[in-house]
Amino acid sequence: MTVTVIKPGMLSSFQDGGRYGFQHQGIPAAGAMDERAHRLANALAGNTGDPATLEMTLTGPTLRFDAPACFALAGADMKATLNGQDVPVHRPLVARAGDTLAFAGPAAGGVRAYLAVHGGFDLPSVMGSESTYLRSGFGGFEGRALRRGDQIPLRAALSEDRDLLALHRALWEVRIYLPGVLANKRRAVIRVLPGMHWDAFSSATRGAFTQAEFRISPQSDRMGYRLQGPALALERPRQMLSEAASFGTVQVPSGGEAIILMADRQTTGGYPKIAQIATVDLPALAQSAPGDTLRFALIDLDEAQRLDGEREHAFAQLTEALAPLRALLSPLTKEPR
Repeated sequence: MTVTVIKPGMLSSFQDGGRYGFQHQGIPAAGAMDERAHRLANALAGNTGDPATLEMTLTGPTLRFDAPACFALAGADMKATLNGQDVPVHRPLVARAGDTLAFAGPAAGGVRAYLAVHGGFDLPSVMGSESTYLRSGFGGFEGRALRRGDQIPLRAALSEDRDLLALHRALWEVRIYLPGVLANKRRAVIRVLPGMHWDAFSSATRGAFTQAEFRISPQSDRMGYRLQGPALALERPRQMLSEAASFGTVQVPSGGEAIILMADRQTTGGYPKIAQIATVDLPALAQSAPGDTLRFALIDLDEAQRLDGEREHAFAQLTEALAPLRALLSPLTKEPR
């Protein structure tokens, strides 16, 4: 029971919620860049827990299902087709053995899409996570991005002796209401909290950070987004100790160009931190591409926590609403021998 890679796409790797608890040993967290889309794809595929999804960047792969499976797509719309027929995002879908999933692209509404299969991909857990950390080559599938000819095992597959057409129709009848806070939205203004060293920056720098426009540099990847814009500077030079690095921290090296730390960030950093991206806006940031422009707006901790609470409440509501979907799938699943 596998999925065979016909074409790998630009950068396709398996990611889950991240590898936490090991930064003190120098192990980066990695994980999905757009955690919202990753979680959404899993929910729509009828999964519980946090199995890895396939994170696809800019151009998607071409995949052949060698066993029947239920799958779902979330995040950017890469113009997916199944056997040449358009298929939507944000719906549970059924593939038969031999079906080909392809992506016509280019991506719309972002740069990253996520593919989940019911039951998950059968990947080894490395330090409690199935995420791929590309720079060190571990986790996911052989610690790397997909290549032509790879055969990705499925943890479970839909029984071939079941009526897959009836299942498809039944899944299509399941009503799916996607709360607005879970929709794939691009934001021109990213909400931030003052960073640990906010007050150490000059007043002119603090004003520029919240009023000027910044462009994402081509020198950006899963590790960090480098920003082009006004030079940012401390009020006066100072020595700093290295501290743990977090997803969304905005660091400012001595050259004055800010860097936003992303999913594959290093474990520690010693540059001054001007801001922290609000968690609720990390997905919008992850869907931004080099050349896109950003503006930043300050919010306080209470507002950031309120926004987080709204998002988690929306996921809880969606999970409850998808109970009929999980009921349809669970009796049709067989474990690999």
